[in-house]
Amino acid sequence: MARHLLGIEDLSPEQIVGYLDAAERWFEFNRSGDRKASVLRGKTIINLFYEASTRTRTSFEAAGKRLSADVINVSSSGSSVTKGETLRDTARNLQAMRPDVIVLRHQVSGAPHYLARHLHCSIVNAGDGLHEHPTQGLLDAFTIRRMKGKIAGLTVAVIGDVQHSRVARSDAHLLRKLGAHVRFCAPWTLMPKGAEALGVEVVTNLDAALEGADVVIMLRIQRERLVDAMLPSTREYSRTFGLSQRTLARAKKDAIVMHPGPMNRGVEIDDAVADGIQSAVLDQVEAGVAVRMAVLESVAAG
Repeated sequence: MARHLLGIEDLSPEQIVGYLDAAERWFEFNRSGDRKASVLRGKTIINLFYEASTRTRTSFEAAGKRLSADVINVSSSGSSVTKGETLRDTARNLQAMRPDVIVLRHQVSGAPHYLARHLHCSIVNAGDGLHEHPTQGLLDAFTIRRMKGKIAGLTVAVIGDVQHSRVARSDAHLLRKLGAHVRFCAPWTLMPKGAEALGVEVVTNLDAALEGADVVIMLRIQRERLVDAMLPSTREYSRTFGLSQRTLARAKKDAIVMHPGPMNRGVEIDDAVADGIQSAVLDQVEAGVAVRMAVLESVAAG
């Protein structure tokens, strides 16, 4: 068992499947009447979030509590960060309280790796800058495997603001390791340079990206990271790259639609698709708790 979860890139296919299989057990557990296990009784988990989050932070909190851990939530707005304290000093002070796991979300790429080098407790990456979001990648794979019965051989189209998406990177690493064909689709201004190095197919036409896709993962336009030069307008973007029932018809009839959230309805995805029968968005949210239970169980034991 690994002591940390810092990214998908360094995991083997066997490690990934191990997480998914463990999450399957917790998924069924969460659907049972009794949703309280004693696996992490006596352990302390600190959720240290330097960026706003709803789904990730809440699901990590729910996961820890369902495993009977003591869970402490710390946000930058309510901490000494507002007084100028550095990440290292904050973390070292938290380390002095002897937590077993720190779950970190940070705007700087590599921040979780930095803490893993300096602290004694386990570190879980809940999203770092433009690098990775490993538990989102795991829950996406878990959702696909449950709904499609497999991952190998599927065509997965990842569409939207790829340039600023750590989810896209984690999904690409993970899904390719498990045998899927991954397409990235975005305007050139929102496509990272050298995206082909991830082993993905790169297209800039929505119809080409959707053609024959088994899974469609839409990414939100990250307005907080954009500069005006990257996007003429959200209306123009929606007209060219927005997913509607009409454009979704290019994908396979049994294709599923996913989104890591939060959704910009009417921009990258229409209401009719987000709430339609092919949508797996809420399935992803449910899977997130089970996947994070598996991760916390693993790193605490490791």
